[in-house]
Amino acid sequence: MKYKIVFLLVFSTICKADDGYRLWLKYDLIKDTGKRAAYARSTQFIVLNSTNPALKTAAGELQTGLQGLVGKPVPIVASAGGKTGGIVLTINPNLPSINDEGYQITSQKTSLSIAGKTGSGVLYGVFALLRQLKTGQSIDQLSLTSSPKIQHRMLNHWDNPDGSIERGYAGQSLWKWYELPERIDPRYRDYARANASIGINGTVVNNVNASSRFLTAEYLQKVAALANVFRPYGIKIYLSVYFPAPKTIGGLKTADPLDPDVNKWWADKANEIYKFIPDFGGFLVKANSEGQPGPQDYGRNHADGANMLARALAPHKGIVIWRAFVYKADPNADRFKAAYDEFKPLDGQFEKNVIVQVKNGPIDFQPREPFSPIFGTMPQTPLGMEFQITQEYLGFSTHLVYEAPIFKECLDSDTYAGGQGSTVAKVIDGSLHDYQLTVMAGVANTGSDRNWTGHPLAQANWYAFGRLAWDHTLSSESIATEWVKMTLTAEPQSVKTVTDLLLKSREIYVNYNTPLGLSRPWTGVHFAPEPWQNRSSRPDWTAVYYHRADSVGLGFDRTAKGSQALLQYRPQVQRQWNNPETCPLPYLLWFHHVPWTKKLSTDRTLWDELCTRFYAGADSVGGLQKQWTSVKKDIDPETFADVAGRLATQQKEAIWWRDAWVLYLQEFSRLPIPAPYKKPDRTLKEVKELVDIYQLR
Repeated sequence: MKYKIVFLLVFSTICKADDGYRLWLKYDLIKDTGKRAAYARSTQFIVLNSTNPALKTAAGELQTGLQGLVGKPVPIVASAGGKTGGIVLTINPNLPSINDEGYQITSQKTSLSIAGKTGSGVLYGVFALLRQLKTGQSIDQLSLTSSPKIQHRMLNHWDNPDGSIERGYAGQSLWKWYELPERIDPRYRDYARANASIGINGTVVNNVNASSRFLTAEYLQKVAALANVFRPYGIKIYLSVYFPAPKTIGGLKTADPLDPDVNKWWADKANEIYKFIPDFGGFLVKANSEGQPGPQDYGRNHADGANMLARALAPHKGIVIWRAFVYKADPNADRFKAAYDEFKPLDGQFEKNVIVQVKNGPIDFQPREPFSPIFGTMPQTPLGMEFQITQEYLGFSTHLVYEAPIFKECLDSDTYAGGQGSTVAKVIDGSLHDYQLTVMAGVANTGSDRNWTGHPLAQANWYAFGRLAWDHTLSSESIATEWVKMTLTAEPQSVKTVTDLLLKSREIYVNYNTPLGLSRPWTGVHFAPEPWQNRSSRPDWTAVYYHRADSVGLGFDRTAKGSQALLQYRPQVQRQWNNPETCPLPYLLWFHHVPWTKKLSTDRTLWDELCTRFYAGADSVGGLQKQWTSVKKDIDPETFADVAGRLATQQKEAIWWRDAWVLYLQEFSRLPIPAPYKKPDRTLKEVKELVDIYQLR
């Protein structure tokens, strides 16, 4: 019996230049002839003796990858027939050392074996083997065993029915709702394929600022069509829901979560959804946040709202992911404290199929934040992680910022919830508090741009998120090296150079944007520097609310003498950050209002240290440009030119940020810019005019 599997993949399209569409799945012929020959001897055919859809998908992926890498056809057969050099794909529910999505890859005498308890596990194993080959590693005496540390590893798309994307910087939405369900864009399968290759197993296809329209039969048919494409790749589909939907599309007079008719409406809606999508994952909810309606509109709390939806989904084994991103427009409050204050008292009151999704920091995806104080303080309530992959506060698609260090900085932070070593990672993977549900979500940076992410190097952030959601112990450097080899070049020196460039990029951005824990100026588009912005319908939507610059100094006092936000952390964490003399410099201005002339551990005053970092950060973009130029010979010309152009823009805009901050803060410090740095060529008035022009775009 032979299997003939045909994959019509746009990824395999041959083109003269690399437009970035294939992402890290570039299975081009391996240049090293010795390695290619060795790989070819070990991968002469694929053994598949199953009709499992995910297993068939795995076989097709393996066939496509091997044929590209070794340069010859690799047939799929039902039996090895005594031949050597085969790769056997097997589902074995009794494997002892992996979980349901894990895999084992082992070298045997005459073959390789990729096994898992499920078809999805085998699929992940196939991509792991292809990664091994693509990065030039040996497959002799191979023994790889891996299981995901997080159950639900998902992307959150902030996509709207009209095709726009909130905080999207890579074109329009991937989802062509006006074509669905009749036409299935091949890009949907390519999207699923890319996600599966890094272990992502779920996707929320619509914005958390949700439209009720997605719960109508019209749109459920469209969503079901996407689910059908994603299913063979082990990806479940989820929906963001609009809390008052029983009123807006259900005809009820209320959306009160304790009202019996409202509960029945949601139960009936869940039944309807599962008829369209039998393996539907569940709901993501943003409620009573930034003007969105929710249970508090009826005098109820977040647990009341989440539990109502959880009961509706429970018969179908669906889950509710309830976002903890909530804060009220209180001029006397500290937004830092809001999520903790609302959710900590509700610990233990949520249904078993509810998980509370918490942003990595307490404010909103800033270039650097301390970890959210909620982590480690709700042992009876599963807490999930929400990272942002799209660069809302990181320069959109013109600034290079490799985000793995941001993710790792949070994951490796110690909450001390169970003593020393109780990292955020151990909270969200369930090992610290024995959570039965675990989630890591990333707000997606994918769009309709041909290269998916706008900035070609921003693909590394999508990749890094998936790899860390699978295994949060991986290092930022190892992930970067892996991505560069799979995506850009295998030439050793250029791999080293680009990896170093990526690893530097986040700190460089922080230096010219928000050094020393300086909070981000708040603007409508979250891009242009505007630290002077002080008018809004609510105080926490102004810049001055965060940095608190005055004639004395700079920073937000969150100690016991200030807003007391620091008291939300464990005593061991408080001791690290409570004293301005010993507080680590990256978090100094998050927790302290520091005098301009105070001498820091760098032996410079606050003002001089700020200027040093603003100038060094802007100057360092020039260093990134030089590094990128040095690898030109080993990078595809189209990709090289694209990144070079964006780095030139970044340098110009980094100087813009530097000038805005230095000139504005100098009005408060009344101190000269220290040598050897020169005063900006433009005045503060000119910088403000430039920002005004930008805001009119």
